[in-house]
Amino acid sequence: MARYLISFDDGAMDHIPEADWPAVAEASHAVVREAKAAGIWIFGGGVLRQQATIVATDGTTRLGPAPEKKAVIGGFSIIEAPTRAEALTWAARIAASCRCAQEVREIMHDPES
Repeated sequence: MARYLISFDDGAMDHIPEADWPAVAEASHAVVREAKAAGIWIFGGGVLRQQATIVATDGTTRLGPAPEKKAVIGGFSIIEAPTRAEALTWAARIAASCRCAQEVREIMHDPES
């Protein structure tokens, strides 16, 4: 089975009123529980809004792009699905629960991982 990265940009959920956050959290956690029960869930979570640190090949570091200046991932799910169509179905469920559009990308197969 192929693995898929389902993600949304940082700020994509900024339109949600504060009072709605408990309902959004419960809805998204329900989808995760269903994905786990279906045996397709690998890992996922939200990414803290912060400036990234870039680590170069020689180990040196520098500050990376700030979320306000470049599109960065705000949250993601990694699933394993038999078809792209099924991955898109799960992405639609995640989108509805999180109240924001999701991007779906197939992860390249690596026999070592």
